[in-house]
Amino acid sequence: MSTTVSAIQESPTLESLLPRRYQEEVFSRAQKGNVIAALNTGSGKTLISLLLIRWISALETSKGKVIIFLVPKVALVEQQGNFIAQNTPLRVIKLHGALEIDLTDRPRWNKKFTQHDVFVMTAQIFLNLLTHSLWSIDKVSLMIFDECHHARKNHPYNGIMREYFRVTVVTRRPKVFGMTASPIWNPKDTIGSLTTLEANMDSKVIGVRANVEELNKYSPKPIEVIREYPFPPEEYGDYPSPSLWNCLEVFEKDIWAELEVPWASVKMRYYSTLYNLGPYAASLFLHDELEQHVSRIHDSYLENLQAVNYSAEMDVPSHVKLKSLPPDFWQIQQIHADFGNFFTPLSPSNNCPIPVPLTWCTPKVHTLVDVLLKYYTPDFQGIVFVEQRQTAACLARILPVVVELKGLIRCGSLMGQGVNGDGIAKPTPAGHKASVDSFRRGDINLLIATSVAEEGLDFPACDLVIRFDPLAHMVGYVQSRGRARNKSSTFVIMIQKDDVSHLNRYNALRTVEPEVNKVFQTRHEASDGLTQEDHDDEEVSPADLAERERFVVESSGAVLTYDNAIQLLHRLCSLIPRDPFTPPHVPKFSGDFLVTLTLPSSIPLPEEHLMFTGPPRRSKKEAKRAAAFMAVKRLHELDVYDEYLLPIARSKSHETEDIDGRPLTDVSQVPTMMNVLVKDPWLTGPSLWLHLVYLNNHAIAALITGTILPPVDVFCGTALVHTRPGEPMIFDDDEDEWRKRKLMLEFTGHGIWFRITARPFTLPPSVFLVPVTQYHQPDFEAMERLVTKPRGCSDWSNVTENDLDNLMIMNTNEFGRPLLLRNIRHDLTPLSAPPPGSREHGAETYYQYFMKRWTRKKRQARVPTDGPLVEAAILPRSFDGMYTLNSEGVSSADAEHTVLNGLVAPRDCCQWIAMSADVRRAFEILPSLCHRITDIYRVRRARYGLGLPPIRDDLLVEALTLPSADVGYSNQRMETLGDAVLELCTTVHLYNKYPHRHEGQLSVLRQNAISNRYLLGRAKELGLETYLTSEHNSVHTWRYVETVEKSLDPFAKPRTLRCYPRRSLQDCMEALLGASFITGSIPMALHTGTALGLSFGGAIPWSLRYSRNPVASSVSSLFVGLEESLGYTFHRNELLVEAMTHASFSLSSGGASYQRLEFLGDALLDLVVVKYLYDKFPNATSHELALPKAKAVCAPALASVAVKRLGLHKIMLINRLDLTEAINAYVPLLESSSGQEIVERGWKYDPPKALSDVFESVMGAVLVDSAYNYEKAATVAEHVMEDILLALSPSVSRDPVSTLVEWIASVGCKRLSIEKKCRLRDGVESEGMAVLVHDILVAGPIVAASRSVARFVAAEKALHLLRDSDGAKSLSRLCDCRATRWADENEEFADTLDDYDVLGD
Repeated sequence: MSTTVSAIQESPTLESLLPRRYQEEVFSRAQKGNVIAALNTGSGKTLISLLLIRWISALETSKGKVIIFLVPKVALVEQQGNFIAQNTPLRVIKLHGALEIDLTDRPRWNKKFTQHDVFVMTAQIFLNLLTHSLWSIDKVSLMIFDECHHARKNHPYNGIMREYFRVTVVTRRPKVFGMTASPIWNPKDTIGSLTTLEANMDSKVIGVRANVEELNKYSPKPIEVIREYPFPPEEYGDYPSPSLWNCLEVFEKDIWAELEVPWASVKMRYYSTLYNLGPYAASLFLHDELEQHVSRIHDSYLENLQAVNYSAEMDVPSHVKLKSLPPDFWQIQQIHADFGNFFTPLSPSNNCPIPVPLTWCTPKVHTLVDVLLKYYTPDFQGIVFVEQRQTAACLARILPVVVELKGLIRCGSLMGQGVNGDGIAKPTPAGHKASVDSFRRGDINLLIATSVAEEGLDFPACDLVIRFDPLAHMVGYVQSRGRARNKSSTFVIMIQKDDVSHLNRYNALRTVEPEVNKVFQTRHEASDGLTQEDHDDEEVSPADLAERERFVVESSGAVLTYDNAIQLLHRLCSLIPRDPFTPPHVPKFSGDFLVTLTLPSSIPLPEEHLMFTGPPRRSKKEAKRAAAFMAVKRLHELDVYDEYLLPIARSKSHETEDIDGRPLTDVSQVPTMMNVLVKDPWLTGPSLWLHLVYLNNHAIAALITGTILPPVDVFCGTALVHTRPGEPMIFDDDEDEWRKRKLMLEFTGHGIWFRITARPFTLPPSVFLVPVTQYHQPDFEAMERLVTKPRGCSDWSNVTENDLDNLMIMNTNEFGRPLLLRNIRHDLTPLSAPPPGSREHGAETYYQYFMKRWTRKKRQARVPTDGPLVEAAILPRSFDGMYTLNSEGVSSADAEHTVLNGLVAPRDCCQWIAMSADVRRAFEILPSLCHRITDIYRVRRARYGLGLPPIRDDLLVEALTLPSADVGYSNQRMETLGDAVLELCTTVHLYNKYPHRHEGQLSVLRQNAISNRYLLGRAKELGLETYLTSEHNSVHTWRYVETVEKSLDPFAKPRTLRCYPRRSLQDCMEALLGASFITGSIPMALHTGTALGLSFGGAIPWSLRYSRNPVASSVSSLFVGLEESLGYTFHRNELLVEAMTHASFSLSSGGASYQRLEFLGDALLDLVVVKYLYDKFPNATSHELALPKAKAVCAPALASVAVKRLGLHKIMLINRLDLTEAINAYVPLLESSSGQEIVERGWKYDPPKALSDVFESVMGAVLVDSAYNYEKAATVAEHVMEDILLALSPSVSRDPVSTLVEWIASVGCKRLSIEKKCRLRDGVESEGMAVLVHDILVAGPIVAASRSVARFVAAEKALHLLRDSDGAKSLSRLCDCRATRWADENEEFADTLDDYDVLGD
């Protein structure tokens, strides 16, 4: 984890931060060179490091560099990090444990290093950062090593310093400052220990020279006392018999082995505790240890029983068989329970439940009690140091209940990381921090601790420190004694009577310490420039060290060493996918001084690259490191590790390169909503182009723009409209051009007003629509007639019968409402009586009716009393400007033209408009025509600008149209198809580019290569956003206009500003792939993906890129039936073998498993199913395609095909009995279920994943074997999946969870939850899923083999109960959301009325 410290909390007092003279002395020497400050615990070494941090951070040479503060234990990270943050303005980050940033996420690590000044971390983390070239030593200004005496053997401190020495230019190395209470491990070789540490740390060990008296004043040494204790007795006569051990030792060793209890280890630790603490403590340890194993075994049995019971409840096969426990287990469990009253704590204090007499304890414990009683005071605090973890745990629970100490001692234990009975590392105990905090607060006054409390942790000075177990080395002696640093403190060393060796060791340590201190205080007085010869420690012999290699990846600077090789192998193996039936993948070492390393066969390498025999070495550990080093180096050459020595790039959001090494665009600053200048052809520039418009092959008008428009064809209703290529317009002179431009502008404006918008607009149009002469030139005379009389002509003398059904007229009383002249009724006048049945019937005369209808408050209707009436039809306007893709259907606008709205009006209050019928029709289709031209203009620009292959125009239009355009089609369906195309093309490329990477590595690489961020980056590089259509084609506001600035700019480009979400770019990238796939299948999709910069491996077709043997090889007789079922003959038998091999078989027998082919087949089936649905349901939306697709490729559906259609369960190569049993249990159900049942109720089934995996791997094998012939592989897939595919439809039933959520939302309830809850049955507590409404349990908890199935079953039951209107759990009884909402609305309305009343008053 990582923590950034930015706020100061509980800062130390000013006095405590003022350096003393001895601290200033050490600080001064540290400024001059690399030093190791050897000062006693509590003497303030951390304050010296703080002074050094402040000083070096202010230097000019430190700019751009960071300060690294390294600690050996996790607990010290928080302590030291908080201290630095509280006392400097620097930006401090604390790193330890599981990091929130993966080592593959280079950009985020770089960001961390630029955003922080000081890094406080455990050493292994920094070593990992150096290994993978995430940072380098020369970018560090200061390295501080807390407890630096660990810089020996293969400790990470030493690994870091080895990288330090690799910086050959000394001036580029950081300053080093080490801190320790004892720099010497071996007092017998003082000079050798110091020399080794100094050489390893490139530093001089120094102590205080000039201010020793002050140091002694503030860091006093305690009184040291030796307390002897007698040998433990042979027997403890008054201890109750039989003991727990007596009851358990009657069981045979075999029963413990069967129960997987490491009895030998338990026995050894039991006797160690018995000898050290006595029979009660030993039994307490045994009871606690047994409790862990009994609980583990019993819990496992209950899980097994619950799985079987669940299957019976759900009437589905069980994955497992009920495994009964041996009868002896139940006896062991009962024995453990019978002793619970003696050992199980009854209170949160964790103390033992009964008083413990000293007669149940060893004389050693008795002596400890005497010491505690002697030195106890009311404000007493002490630490007892022990060697073993069980000793600390037992003492901490026993001492508070020893009769003599009751009420005096409040105990806690503090233990570091250890190993369990199996030798497996345990995590730091959960109570670690609690014990430390309680001791600091004084809640407990005695801490029983292992060596973890010796180093670094900030404890208050103790009155009493006791070494309960023998001292092992100088460091332990000095550091444990340093905890007793009050002036009156006592340091007690407990030594068994007549233990001469222990006594001599203590006396030697005590005697040699002053000499040791004198050595490192004076050894550098003569010369500060002396360098020591490099010495190695006792772990690695000098000869082995001399033979060590080091490999640096030139392109990245990542470093492979003997120290990190084994760790890198474990990381690789941990990423190999596995199912519950496959054991964890680990590297295996065999041999002693000549080691052979064997890698898991699931790593897709030839057999010769899975086994490495290292060079001989003089120690077993070094031989392992040598073999591991050789393996990692070779695996890097085989591209299993990348250039940063990482087995996989995990980060999908911060990569800087794609899988082919091409740089990626940083899209972190791309806003959610983008403002984009989209390509748009509508512009009246300095040059004009004339484009004839034809309706059913008859020229009716011309479009004039400043851009050459592409010729288009579009159906408007049943009429075909098309345009011709543009021709330049030529004017006589500038004056002529100005006059004609003005005329075209005004004519176009009136036409748009009359026929499209029903209102005038102020901005000039960006396209002119004009009448043409018989010579196909603009008819300026016709334009002049309309422009000079825009409100129409009142002279009807020239109107003839030829004008009927052609001439547009307008009533002056309703100007702006265009009418089509149908007839002139000379037999009727305004004073005529309307006939029965007419809408004017009821009025005495037409005149009376018109006057009443058209008169307004401020305007009197103008109606003549004489003259004929005219019959007219209302001319509907073009409402939406939409057109239909890929068909000749009738648009909504044209449909309204077929509706005749007849009316009559006095001729002399009507004006006829000087616009021909052709031009009128041209204006009616203008919105649809402009829309189509815009679309075609953009897609052809996109085809050229993006380098796309010849994808059909209509498909490109659909692919580049966003849903916000609301034109009846969008890119969403095509995006669904393109997503599957993207996945398959990327998968095939990865499969072949990285033949030695396993499925786990390939899956993450694929995720990176198809992620939204990756697609967005590629789209931004290409400028794809400039080709998208997002405009809603409303004609109420004419969009084809120019701003004043644009109309006056002679260099204006054909662009228009649009705003849409950045998500649209990812969708359009995938939609383009879908469009290309529809046009030309995989070959065209490869061409398109390559043009878009995607990781498809190039545009060369797969059949040419990946060749195969043209001659079919005979397959094993085992697979002949499979070929017949598939309808496909294999060319490569080894592919079938690989496709049928489960990882459990490959682990034992060698060879590849089906995982890589499964990775390939998964992508193939996705595309096959999506394309099938896309073709079968052309009107289905993307959401309607998603559900049936998920139903078809889910595990139950694929398992059904594997069993029922292909019989793969009979020929799979498996080496796990439990997996075979689980598969066989599900076979009858899968064989008897129809495709319809699987699709409808598949959510209820949970067959072993191996069944669906092996079917995917077989389909992957077909694709590879066919030389990547997609059509052939797709045909095979559709053939074998026929039953499933036929059951699919957009209306397929949803799963119960989706149905429940949608139904609850539809009725207005907002308080539904599906959550984990525990179920208690027969005294057994199990975790299940439950449905709650308004916090009331409706259904569940349901316990199932998988959590998803449990959710589905719980939801199904809840639906039944909630929909039962008469039931106690009907939704109407439980939910009051609507009533509450109505009450809130009524209350708000009442408040509003009150406000009005106040205003009224």
